[in-house]
Amino acid sequence: MELIIIGLLGGLITGISPCILPVLPVIFLTGGAQSARFESADAGAPAPARRSRPYLVIAGLVVSFTLVTLVGSLLLGLLNLPQDVIRWVGIAVLVLIGVGLLIPKVEELLEKPFQWIPRKEVANGGSGFGVGLALGAVFVPCAGPVLAAIIVAGATGRIGLDTVLLTASFAIGVAIPLLVFALAGRGVVERIRAFRTRERGLRIAAGVAMLALAVGLLFNVPQQLQRLLPDYTAQLQQDLTDNEQAAKALNLGGIVTDENRELDNCTNGAEQLESCGTAPEIRGIESWLNTPDGAGVQLADLRGKVVLIDFWAYSCINCQRSIPHVVAWDEAYRDAGLDVIGIHSPEYAFEKDAGNVAAGAEDFGITYPVALDNALSTWTAYRNRYWPAYYLIDASGTVRHISFGEGNYAATEKMIRELLEDANPSVALPPATDVADETPQNGSTTPETFLGSGKDVNFAGPDAYRAGERTYAFPAEQAGDTFALEGPWRVETQFATPSGESPAGIRLHYRAGEVRMVMAGSGQVQVTDADGARTRIEVSGTPRSYEVVAPGGNRDGTLTVEVAPGVEVYSFTFG
Repeated sequence: MELIIIGLLGGLITGISPCILPVLPVIFLTGGAQSARFESADAGAPAPARRSRPYLVIAGLVVSFTLVTLVGSLLLGLLNLPQDVIRWVGIAVLVLIGVGLLIPKVEELLEKPFQWIPRKEVANGGSGFGVGLALGAVFVPCAGPVLAAIIVAGATGRIGLDTVLLTASFAIGVAIPLLVFALAGRGVVERIRAFRTRERGLRIAAGVAMLALAVGLLFNVPQQLQRLLPDYTAQLQQDLTDNEQAAKALNLGGIVTDENRELDNCTNGAEQLESCGTAPEIRGIESWLNTPDGAGVQLADLRGKVVLIDFWAYSCINCQRSIPHVVAWDEAYRDAGLDVIGIHSPEYAFEKDAGNVAAGAEDFGITYPVALDNALSTWTAYRNRYWPAYYLIDASGTVRHISFGEGNYAATEKMIRELLEDANPSVALPPATDVADETPQNGSTTPETFLGSGKDVNFAGPDAYRAGERTYAFPAEQAGDTFALEGPWRVETQFATPSGESPAGIRLHYRAGEVRMVMAGSGQVQVTDADGARTRIEVSGTPRSYEVVAPGGNRDGTLTVEVAPGVEVYSFTFG
């Protein structure tokens, strides 16, 4: 029962989230549009679309959404088809239906293969189920934690009664708010006489909306629009799933399968090689960087070579400190038989953008293959929980070493060399790499500090830190390892930005040898330290990390930051 409730609530939240905005015009208009046949049924008064049409549109969406989400990834994998083929089919169907609404002759051609079905069941005006099927295929990428759990279950082949119940309840939850919009569209058509006498115009509007959605999907316009809109349901999703009961019910990221069960045999950061089962295959990747023509990499094709898998995210400060080691290993041992694969598993929504990841990889000097694991499918297949995380795989495909977080570099490199010699006893290895280990000592550094409402843990203000606009004031006393705000701010799920016409302030107490800020937008930021020294930073473009305090000896410090309107502050990171 708990699983069904979580599924329903998760679906309801998704159904009112920004991800549904691109399909709303289509759902609204197709709720009242009719086919060419019904349009000509009575020359004097066009018959309205059947009253069941909105329900059939949503029913088609639910069926498609459920099947594609639950078994789509598994079936495509069995057929060796690209994971996005269903999305492309959905877009193509939207185009055909849109053109059919605009040009009745095209609609008649599309219906010819189904003429053996009784005429009354073919007419688009009496159905809408096909429209729903197409919408469900393109609606699948809208995912929160509940849907992510369903996708992971499907991708790993773990489809039992609990998964089916969760999927069905989630789909019903999504359908409820969408059905409201579809019924609203039908109601408008029925109540406004002008629409009843201009049915052709309504059909054209519905056709244009479908074609616009299809073109937008081709160029990822919905995702770009969603990045511009505040994610007003993210906190609801987090509140729903960020508890022990929900995590247990959903098995979020912890699904144990025969493929990953033996990973538990590895000890984090062990000094010696261990045997932890065959490495799970890389799956659910949206795109690849640094491969010929963007082709994917399969571990099965790398038998005979030593493989290092690195889970990372480009704005993660821990990853930024560890990547120089990985890059050095790749450069030193690539010719000796080491293949490094970066699995980019995003922590922020902006980290899903391929252009942002490519720019980050270039900045770090990464030339080895990078997989964009935007749905966290590979992350979850490995039951991973850390940025960074390393999985060292021998020439037979067995995981021999796992290391979570920073550090342990010397031991990891020692085992890389050992596995390379095991795979090829005659190999001539270069000297060990010499990259400084800048891992902060435990307890000596302020933890990463987030300004978004979704991850705040160390706000120093007297009141709760929540999303929305309000005016803040620095507290009279501020504890160490905390931040405070001053002036008018708008706090979003992932960042905070001044909401007034003048700069707003941040005061930070920290312990670190280096301080960086992850920021985006456009404007100037002025940083003042405890001695009154000032630094100005010009912020421009997509989110990236800016140096605030240059690397040096570990220190206790206080910074006052003036942030201009137009600048989005995501986090402080420390080294």
